[in-house]
Amino acid sequence: MWEIIVAAGWPIWPLIIASVIALAIIGERAWALRSEVVAPSNLLPEVQKWLGQGGVTRETLAKLEAHSLLGEVFASALASAKSSREITKEAIEETGRAVAHKLERYLGTLGTIATVAPLLGLLGTVIGMVELFGSFTNSGHDVAQFARGISVALYNTAAGIVVAVPAMIAYRYYRGKVDGLLVGMEQQAIKLVEIIHGDRK
Repeated sequence: MWEIIVAAGWPIWPLIIASVIALAIIGERAWALRSEVVAPSNLLPEVQKWLGQGGVTRETLAKLEAHSLLGEVFASALASAKSSREITKEAIEETGRAVAHKLERYLGTLGTIATVAPLLGLLGTVIGMVELFGSFTNSGHDVAQFARGISVALYNTAAGIVVAVPAMIAYRYYRGKVDGLLVGMEQQAIKLVEIIHGDRK
């Protein structure tokens, strides 16, 4: 592996750094976007049970906020439970925007890496081609420099693709997962609003 890195020259280093960052983001998002952590399926029945037992206290709201992202949404709804239905929905929407921002954390960076990696590979290719053509002189050509130019060009092209493809797949996957989580949380929040205002039992 080290021999490949040496053969690829200095242009490979930005791609190596980008790949490390991409792997870190993929691992972090895989851990953070687990469905049962973001939006536990048993949370709405539990909140409904609290309401049936006489409502919620400030301590309960604080505990709910710390429980999960869906808990944050529910806490904002319950905090404005005595207000009108419209105000409760507005509170949920405001909290929902903050929750969406947390769910999308680092995805912009991952998408940028997926877009930029092929360009970094292309940069390495161009640098390799410059070295390749620089090997030709009036008296012939330097075989070692010619071979090095080819190595730099090909290795960087391949590295750019190797970094970009998994990063783009992961980016698309997590974007879809975030959208799915947000839709599910929205549906549960609507059910809670109906429970609070007596439209659902």
